[in-house]
Amino acid sequence: MTQSSSPTGQATTRPAGRPTTRPSAAAPDLNRSAVARYLQLATLFRHRVEKGVWLPGTQIPTVDELAAEYGVARATIRQALDQLADQGLIERFRAKGTFVSTTPPQRLWCDVETDWTGLLRSREGAQIEILSDTPGQPGSSLPPSIGHPAPLYRHLKRRHWRDNQPFLLADVWLDDSLSPKVTPEDLVTKTALRLVASIPGVKIAGARQTLTIGSADVETAAALHLPLNAPIAHVHRVALDAKGTLLMVANGLYRGDTVRIDVKLR
Repeated sequence: MTQSSSPTGQATTRPAGRPTTRPSAAAPDLNRSAVARYLQLATLFRHRVEKGVWLPGTQIPTVDELAAEYGVARATIRQALDQLADQGLIERFRAKGTFVSTTPPQRLWCDVETDWTGLLRSREGAQIEILSDTPGQPGSSLPPSIGHPAPLYRHLKRRHWRDNQPFLLADVWLDDSLSPKVTPEDLVTKTALRLVASIPGVKIAGARQTLTIGSADVETAAALHLPLNAPIAHVHRVALDAKGTLLMVANGLYRGDTVRIDVKLR
């Protein structure tokens, strides 16, 4: 076994004779995607930290070793590691090397509920920011959904925060005839479905939720403080009245690193 010192002075071990790089044949082909190489590598390195391949407090391979492993320039590796450093996942120490943070940032879990009661529940500690509020939008402007559109909708664009971190970017279309019953406080305290369900006299006869996985474009990445092409979860929700009219349509973009779905099977 060989030893090296961590930034805290504790010895870390690496089995003697174990190669620090994989054979080049095992490295992924970074040319298969149009995404910049450093972003692809940043995602791969981030997964190594999250999955415990690179453990907290341990030293990661050097820039030269990683460059040889993936067949890229050292500058590309530095750019990828800059992403992890900005996210607090690694720390660099002059003349010592780069180490996985001993206290990685706390993961901000956001449960995407699968039952009606959970969908109506507000998220503890979350704040809602109104980015835009546009009434009088024609029903023809709705995204494709089941049900029949009402004549006009109020279009809200909202961003949800917790612990000073944005985790959800949401577009909400609310039947404009319901707007007089919605208070300004409702808009910044209630989830989309709860916003409709809590309106006096409104009865939701049907609701549906669809979740798909995608990647963050330039605008989404900026709004959610994510790297370009980072994973996101797209959640489409609708609420209908007894006649099949769409009372509410909501498209939510969640940070992929905060989403958790728990489904009770029995």
